[in-house]
Amino acid sequence: MNTTQTNFRDTALASELVTEEQLRNAMNELAKTQDSDSSGSANLSEKRIAQQLVEMKVISAYQADQLLTGRTKLNLGPYIITDWIGQGGMGQVFKAVHEMLGRESAVKVLPLHKTTPEAIENFRREIRAQAKLDHPNLVRAFDAGEDGNVHYLVVEYIPGTDLRRLVRSKGKLSVQQAANIIKQSAEGLAHAHERDLIHRDIKPGNILVTPDGVSKLSDLGLAFYLNDATDPRAGKIVGTADYLSPEQIRTPQHITSASDIYSLGCTLYYAVTGKVPFPGGTPKSKARRHLEETPWHPRRFNEEVSDDFVDLIGDMMEKDPKERIQSAEEVAERLAPWAADDSPLLREDMGDRPRWMPEPIGSPDAQDTDPDDAVTEMAMHEISDTSQSSIHGTMSDDNSISGQHNKPPPPLSTVEQYKTAGRLDDAITFSLSALFVTAVVCLSIGILVGFIAGFLMAK
Repeated sequence: MNTTQTNFRDTALASELVTEEQLRNAMNELAKTQDSDSSGSANLSEKRIAQQLVEMKVISAYQADQLLTGRTKLNLGPYIITDWIGQGGMGQVFKAVHEMLGRESAVKVLPLHKTTPEAIENFRREIRAQAKLDHPNLVRAFDAGEDGNVHYLVVEYIPGTDLRRLVRSKGKLSVQQAANIIKQSAEGLAHAHERDLIHRDIKPGNILVTPDGVSKLSDLGLAFYLNDATDPRAGKIVGTADYLSPEQIRTPQHITSASDIYSLGCTLYYAVTGKVPFPGGTPKSKARRHLEETPWHPRRFNEEVSDDFVDLIGDMMEKDPKERIQSAEEVAERLAPWAADDSPLLREDMGDRPRWMPEPIGSPDAQDTDPDDAVTEMAMHEISDTSQSSIHGTMSDDNSISGQHNKPPPPLSTVEQYKTAGRLDDAITFSLSALFVTAVVCLSIGILVGFIAGFLMAK
């Protein structure tokens, strides 16, 4: 048996994801295949063994990739990590299965580099907030715990996608589709508001949509309770720049549930137009436009949108919170006719005040922009340009089983990191090698240029 095969076998067994019998069966199946191909069975690569274990459904493709890198710890407490779901503003999210119950869940992990006392307390706030909610249109919390110094929250796993990815992949939604998704989200939001919980980060990326058309509001990482003077983020503008309400920017210490209504209105606008209300620019400029400007008329991007539906979006996006729809229940009620069928609501007299920039004459030419859904946290007196991406793309890699090489592993506690230490990280080694090669190339070029210059001067 070759060295790589032995290394993979040891890693797989050490992870306790694979038994001796399962490993032996996988290798026997591969040997039969090689015999039938007359290629012999002397060399079974570690990658082929891993692929066979995936085909036998012993491990997942993600687990195979991690084992191939030598990773042996793929659990957080009793939760076995089976895949990576994505990156949020507050941490990474993994798919996992409880080792005893067999229930699939999503595990949200606070990164070790963010484990400051304030970050840990904010994470615990999210855990406590989500634990108090129970509604079919809210992602339910199941459990929470610590693995060493790694803090995690276990929530309901929702198959499907989020609204942002849905629109980016399929284009703008029909009025009926958008109304149905936002209506359900409003019903979940109403449940949270009844318990004095303000979400503060309503956006398409935080609305999950199942293949059956059920939508669930997720991610309470920035949520807070009304009149909670202990919130360490009081006085800061927190949220996502494309969906911030004017009062979140102007008076973030005095926001109410009406702020979530504005953000939900921006989300509805995005769903039916495929555009954010104020495309382009920096978080700073977007925030100022929320305060001072009106978005393009929705019909600029979707001719299906009726005047009554446009008025509903406008009522949700009123800049003055007192003029806005006052409850999520009312939002759900007004969306109900469109969610059920395509019948319009009765148009209400909205007065003469212009709510939108004029409808276009000719083809739309606004920026086709949907930024990276950046989460913004800013001081009340200053609108900062600082933001971080919450969406990370994936790339193909021939050396991975899953075909997605940049899915990160679950974090190791400090103790586990010391256990696995012993050599430079591959990325560091590659960087040092690249730096050395670059220095050699530059030196060679310099010598060559000097030689040519000397030769020309001699002539």
